[in-house]
Amino acid sequence: MHPNDSLTSAKAAAADSLVIIPTYNERENASAIIDAVMALPQGFDLLIIDDNSPDGTAAIVKEKMEQYAGRVHLTERSGKLGLGTAYITGFRWALERGYEYIFEMDADFSHNPADLPRLYEACASDGADVAVGSRYKTGVNVVNWPMGRVLMSYFASRYVRMVTRLNVYDTTAGFVCYRRRVLQTINLDKIRFKGYAFQIEMKFTASKHGFTIAEVPIIFVNRRLGSSKMNSGIFGEGLYGVVSMKVRSFFKKYPRYAENDTDPQRQNSK
Repeated sequence: MHPNDSLTSAKAAAADSLVIIPTYNERENASAIIDAVMALPQGFDLLIIDDNSPDGTAAIVKEKMEQYAGRVHLTERSGKLGLGTAYITGFRWALERGYEYIFEMDADFSHNPADLPRLYEACASDGADVAVGSRYKTGVNVVNWPMGRVLMSYFASRYVRMVTRLNVYDTTAGFVCYRRRVLQTINLDKIRFKGYAFQIEMKFTASKHGFTIAEVPIIFVNRRLGSSKMNSGIFGEGLYGVVSMKVRSFFKKYPRYAENDTDPQRQNSK
């Protein structure tokens, strides 16, 4: 085999995976997180969804687009439109371009890019439809968070499990890999939450459609640079919205994915 053949094969294989990172005022982290993802041997592609960051985050991403031509991409939006809508924008972008494995990840290194291959393997090799980077699968694996926030997050996930009966320990996790067929089957237009409760709704909806969800234990580290986007309104959306989401589910159809359906969009819930 020619020395360049393995590199060419690796790049071809990597084209099946896209990491989506929403950003707002992540100037301190943007360059480093892009470099970290690009350095992975699997060669994940990367899409940054920037909500018109006034600190110049998009300009940094554009420099990286030149450095990693064809692998780093940028979608710029007019302003802060919500985490959920950012990911849905990214999901549609990924589906249009044929990616098979689509990832959610934060920009601030609270999610370790080195764990991306573990999520990939959970779906590509172990058969999961959704792989969740879980803080709570094997205890509480959170570093440098204030105790109050740890307790809020942990008990929020327990509350969600109790209300929804979702068999996932870390229901609010934002480090996730979706197989393409999951995002094709879910009617993204019907996803209601825009904040962190979006993460709950996506997992709940995937489960209702019959997709398998695996949890991959990770160590979650509080951001070192920049400021958190969490606030009481986001927490309230999850606390009160979960009940209404569960009630709505009683009156909603969730068609199961069919392997022989050549157009999974036909299975979207109405």
